[in-house]
Amino acid sequence: MKATLFTVKPVVLALLLACGPAAASTASAPMVIDPNIRTEYETAALTRLAGDIRHPWALAFVGSDKWLVSAREEGLFIVENGITHAVSGGPAFYATNQGGMLDLVTHPNFAENGYIYLSYSKGDSDASTVALARARLEGQRLVDLETIFESNTYTEPGRHYGAKIAFLNDGTLLMSIGDRGAEPKRAQDTQDHSGSIVRLNDDGSTPEDNPFVGREGYAPEIYSYGHRNIQGIIQHPETGDIWVTEHGPRGGDELNRIEPGENYGWPIVTLGRDYGTEGPFPDAESRRHPDMTSPVFEFLPTLAPSGLAVLEGDQFGHWQGNLLAGGLSAERILRIVLEDREVIHIEELLLGEIGRIREVRQGPDGHVYILSDEEDGGLYRLSPAE
Repeated sequence: MKATLFTVKPVVLALLLACGPAAASTASAPMVIDPNIRTEYETAALTRLAGDIRHPWALAFVGSDKWLVSAREEGLFIVENGITHAVSGGPAFYATNQGGMLDLVTHPNFAENGYIYLSYSKGDSDASTVALARARLEGQRLVDLETIFESNTYTEPGRHYGAKIAFLNDGTLLMSIGDRGAEPKRAQDTQDHSGSIVRLNDDGSTPEDNPFVGREGYAPEIYSYGHRNIQGIIQHPETGDIWVTEHGPRGGDELNRIEPGENYGWPIVTLGRDYGTEGPFPDAESRRHPDMTSPVFEFLPTLAPSGLAVLEGDQFGHWQGNLLAGGLSAERILRIVLEDREVIHIEELLLGEIGRIREVRQGPDGHVYILSDEEDGGLYRLSPAE
């Protein structure tokens, strides 16, 4: 995320394994916010399905009209039939500023194995890192919890965790790890997970065909490096391309297409500027470099990227194959049209409608589900208008 969002605010140590969030359950009836949102090619309805979730971060679909939601400071919740229930049994995490309970996804074979994957910040007020756990959901409790990976460097807590998870078509998964903010040049250290995307098997082990396996001076889990803070990641179901949205410093937010083994330049190369002077970023040597991969697109004005989805199916027929990129401080979603791996058109959606947008995912029903990153954040559904 952007450093302007960073303020030092110690927050209590998070949940213990046997405990759930403080509130047992809350209820709120679905409410139509706008039944007739006109866009360039589609007309949509926006409905709030649940509210009063403090800083929700991610969601996963775990049943018919049933969602598992992570909340950065408070842990895990199930939203079902307008009622939000606390979920116990999650990993112990340290919540401060940008850290806490973060992303969650279901295994591609969730219907058979029931696995849910969770990323979170692990540590204490002195140092923390990014960890990945998996568990199964039974009722309102996680069971068989195990931590299967953690980043290999602890650092000052609070900033740039990354922590976004995406399963690939081959059954492996990617997880982004931010540069952790304090020392950007760590993103160029090929033995440090910070500022990278790691690729793992579904049990947390390292795939043998990772680009740096067996190469001296490289952590074998690294899939790509030179990243600042990736907050959106998806594999396009039609092309197989891996797309990420990534925070730059002032300006310089990027859309990148990820190739294994590539160096994406941060902080040696950046399109962003220094926060204090608006001059070149202090560690940067140039805006582009022949040996480093440049972004496909720079978001101007700033987006402050969050969740990223690819639209499939015929619920929004004109948007099929488009990316939907959420924005935090921008308080909007961008519909991104790609052609030959280039951005050829962008449409702005929901500007200022629900506040800071943290997550954007398409559900099994083809509708778009959104989380707002607010003190009274909520779960929203964008569906075709009747």
